[in-house]
Amino acid sequence: MKTISGPAAPVASRAPQPAPAQRAQADVTEYGLRRVLIVAGVMLAALMQTLDSTITNVALPTIQGNLGASQDEGTWVITAYVIAAIVIIPLTPWLQNRFGRRNYFLVSIVGFTLASVVCGTSESLQTLILARAVQGAFGGGLLATGQSIMRDTFPPSQLAASQGIFALGAIMGPALGPPLGGFLVDNFSWNWCFEINILPGIASAIVLFLLLKDPSKADSRTPIDGVGLALLAVGLSTLQYVITEGEQNDWFEDPTILTISIISAIALVAFAWWELTQTENPVVDLRILRNQSVWAGSVLAFSLGISVFGSSYVLPQYTQGSLGYTPTLSGLLFVLRAIPIALMTPVAVRLSGKVDPRFMLGSGFICAAVGTYWQARITSPTVEFWDFLFPLALTGIGSALLWIPLTVAVLSATTPREGPKAAAFVNLSVQLGGSISVAILAVILHGRESFHSTIIGGGLNPANPVVQQFLTHSSLGQLAQLAYAQSAIISFGDVNYAIALLSICCVPLIFLMRRRKAAGPVHVDIEMG
Repeated sequence: MKTISGPAAPVASRAPQPAPAQRAQADVTEYGLRRVLIVAGVMLAALMQTLDSTITNVALPTIQGNLGASQDEGTWVITAYVIAAIVIIPLTPWLQNRFGRRNYFLVSIVGFTLASVVCGTSESLQTLILARAVQGAFGGGLLATGQSIMRDTFPPSQLAASQGIFALGAIMGPALGPPLGGFLVDNFSWNWCFEINILPGIASAIVLFLLLKDPSKADSRTPIDGVGLALLAVGLSTLQYVITEGEQNDWFEDPTILTISIISAIALVAFAWWELTQTENPVVDLRILRNQSVWAGSVLAFSLGISVFGSSYVLPQYTQGSLGYTPTLSGLLFVLRAIPIALMTPVAVRLSGKVDPRFMLGSGFICAAVGTYWQARITSPTVEFWDFLFPLALTGIGSALLWIPLTVAVLSATTPREGPKAAAFVNLSVQLGGSISVAILAVILHGRESFHSTIIGGGLNPANPVVQQFLTHSSLGQLAQLAYAQSAIISFGDVNYAIALLSICCVPLIFLMRRRKAAGPVHVDIEMG
């Protein structure tokens, strides 16, 4: 690895080097049955990864009980997966270039499947957490790489179609994870939340091994940017740790959280400086962010992760904690959101070639805002299952209207060589946005619970006739429990109001995107035959 030392000029000012990025790309467009099978293989891989991001949420209490773990220890089953995935996502373009996209994608699928086997057969929490970290490391590149494969498998005129089909796995996976996880836990065991990946993983690997082509040869001579790799791993892993663990450890009041936050900030700043000025072969090409559509799309993707995926954190806690739903029944609520996504995705694909993507993005954020506001309005201890139908349907429609125009706008503004880099930044932004939203909403939830507990508790005067009547047949402990339950329900409503406000605040961000040039309409025929 060559680095610049002393007073030498920055890399950016040097004459262009004959980099691997200048190699010609082969045409890997497919048609007929080959395309159908490749798309099926890619979708299976993408669905595995997105399902595993949420399928364990409803199974976590059962896992903790079976493995004798506390709640804090059990959360590492999710945290380990997310940290490993976040570190790998921005590395995927470099890994594809060094080892070949086909090889990297196949190894990721096989590694993810084998890690799922270990997760499902784990007999200790330590083994499960380690296997989840390995699973996240292999799964981190599946989405960004799969998105690039889908783009190149279809002709350029069908970019919207390729991303619309891919969106079914990218968006519906997190929505289907909770109901599937609840069903498996209630009817089989928590182990099946991981073992369910085995058959899809084998099928996907076999199909893609036989059919998938590489657009360019792997360049094993690509130097390893060890310094950049180390700084990225430290920066992103510590950042995710702070996001995940900060709320339950009083954030910067805790010396450990404060120290790790400082380490994260230093590592990320040093990483950006190193990649932009000190190496000729960056492990993450930050220069792709010079493309306005890429950096604007990353900002919008980050906002999408905050506004849309925050509700996935709140809803199960409310329904299982305050309403007493079973994991299966709580998970089925997400089907009410998944069905509109499936129905709206083809419509969004058709519109993406005819309507300004900024209009669709604005409509998506508004639908998400109205849906979560509606959820806040119906939050009560007596709400029925079907009362969630229209609010969740609106958020599902919003998800479809956000993901497809966003990915189409970003990928259409990049070359085939830049596409993997852009896809990696968009996927990283969504993941970070979703993680940060969970941390923010947890703070809001606990803060509002304390606030409402104080207000409700202050009104429980023993001289109050209503209180006196309640205490004639109940105890003070039951009264306190009722007051806490009521404050929790009100706080869930407050959190939904906050998500709705965040979604509305995202609407002005759509003007960061450039207006689509007045070119001929993009063909979006979604027939794969």
